[in-house]
Amino acid sequence: MIDGTVGMGGHAEAVLRTSGDDVRLLGLDVDPEALARSRARLAAFGERVVLARASFRDLARVAADHGVDEARAVLLDLGVSSYQLDESGRGFSFQHDEPLDMRLDPTQARTAADLVNHADEAELARWLFEHGGERFARRIARAIVRRRPLRTTGDLAAAVRAAVPRAAWPKRIHVATRTFQALRMAVNDETGALRQTLQEAPGLLAVGGRMGIISFHSGEDRIVKQAFRALAAATFAELEPSPLTPGDDEVRANPRARSAKLRVLERTS
Repeated sequence: MIDGTVGMGGHAEAVLRTSGDDVRLLGLDVDPEALARSRARLAAFGERVVLARASFRDLARVAADHGVDEARAVLLDLGVSSYQLDESGRGFSFQHDEPLDMRLDPTQARTAADLVNHADEAELARWLFEHGGERFARRIARAIVRRRPLRTTGDLAAAVRAAVPRAAWPKRIHVATRTFQALRMAVNDETGALRQTLQEAPGLLAVGGRMGIISFHSGEDRIVKQAFRALAAATFAELEPSPLTPGDDEVRANPRARSAKLRVLERTS
């Protein structure tokens, strides 16, 4: 199995505990802190686990580097973990006043501060609309440009609050949620990585092998749906016409799962 977003190792541990000893797992992640935590969590499985610091966009290359030419399963869990949101100090959330970083890979050059302080207004608005579905994208982009330089998450959240009329603030999420999501996706080119993986990873599946992708954003789910349906016209099949979503009990236990959608593709021949 290949876990392209191994993160804290939760999915990987569940798979390894419920599968036979002959199942091996190759796990990828660009975040060195996440990789260190998953390495500690999965240490008990010994040689059944190999971890690599890499983006899931390089999944096919990393698999080849480790001698994997076929996989029974490939999993991607898109987005960020609760640890990254709450404890990483990299500005993924507006809950704490932190530097505007938002890099999943801390060695990459461009940060969220670079993006909000140097991109032009039209480009900012496009990112906010395409990656966040933000209907006030133009107003928020205008407020960001007027308030430059923005250095912290508090600066960014304040710009959003000033731009969106109070009567239009969403009831279930913070008014800045979509803006933070959109900028994180832009900083890390998450959509580009997903498109590249969808072109390459299905070819790694053995006959009967499955690829599962969990997305949290309607734009990402749309990309996965379109790619899976195009592949289903050839040697693959979608297991369900609609994505699987969390039940009420799961959402109560983990409110951040409320927008999760899982789609699964199987190689048939």
